[in-house]
Amino acid sequence: MKELLIATTNKGKIKELEKLLNGVVKKVLSIQDFPGFPAVEEDGETFRDNAIKKAVSAFNFTGIPVIADDSGLVVDILGGKPGVFSARYAGENANDAANNAKLLEKLSAIPTNKRKATFQCVIAFCKPEEECRTFKGELHGIILEKPLGDSGFGYDPLFLVPEYGKTLAELPIEIKNRISHRGVAMKKFSDFLTSNNTL
Repeated sequence: MKELLIATTNKGKIKELEKLLNGVVKKVLSIQDFPGFPAVEEDGETFRDNAIKKAVSAFNFTGIPVIADDSGLVVDILGGKPGVFSARYAGENANDAANNAKLLEKLSAIPTNKRKATFQCVIAFCKPEEECRTFKGELHGIILEKPLGDSGFGYDPLFLVPEYGKTLAELPIEIKNRISHRGVAMKKFSDFLTSNNTL
């Protein structure tokens, strides 16, 4: 594919997706390349709803192929929360530290064996004259009692991947990109581009 817009302002997300798209897309654009880009209210009930809404809005504004993702943390014992509110769990303008602190507070009385969680990601892909397609990825893990590691972003330092005995913030970026919810969804997207001769 010649060019693709990543419809996000999250710098950590852009960095990850650029690595994942290397060799698949010749030119990767971001929202910063389009002054006046309209804000999108993420008011969907599911990750899929929000991903499609963001992708459609970006495509309508730019007219070029676009991907948008919505992703977050789903904690079983919290009834699926923070879910679609993951990025603003501690408030509309909350940062990663505040969101992590609130999550730890909510889980303070919960033993480790009941702290099961899933990172979920849905990527929506929109291009001219076609319906948007979606690709989903998941990663299962456990929420720790304190953060470990200084890589990644969001809830990565709290999310233990049992198979590796490390959090997402401790794993090398190459491994994280391969196993993460976003990495799995992107692999499905890349396979789609290849199988449909969209490269």
